[in-house]
Amino acid sequence: MANLSQSPSPGFVRPRHLAVLAVLAAVMLPSTADARIGGYDGIWNVTFATTRGSCSSGYSVPFTVTGSRVSSAGGGRVSGRINRSGAVAVHVSVGASHASGGGRLAGMNGAGSWRGVISGDQCSGTWQATRT
Repeated sequence: MANLSQSPSPGFVRPRHLAVLAVLAAVMLPSTADARIGGYDGIWNVTFATTRGSCSSGYSVPFTVTGSRVSSAGGGRVSGRINRSGAVAVHVSVGASHASGGGRLAGMNGAGSWRGVISGDQCSGTWQATRT
């Protein structure tokens, strides 16, 4: 009769170990969602237009998208998030001026709206983005 307490041969993996290996592999590999989020990676040139208030229009600011994060590519503090469907929410501040906005990126373009206080004036408007 075989002794059940013996160790299996080195090439044999127990079912319990297979489950642990499968979980570790799933955690270590990037998910499909992460891959789709990475589809927005790069530098985006964002141009702002004022539709309400006396703030100047036509300012252009570069943003960087890396994974699900949005940050500054130069000039001011930028923080924000983008989800896998391209919905983006961003907060920008330069000195005493600050604005928040939201919208959507798709392919090489994006658009949305913003509102904030620029040089002491309350303003709002739209933005358009192009990936460079």
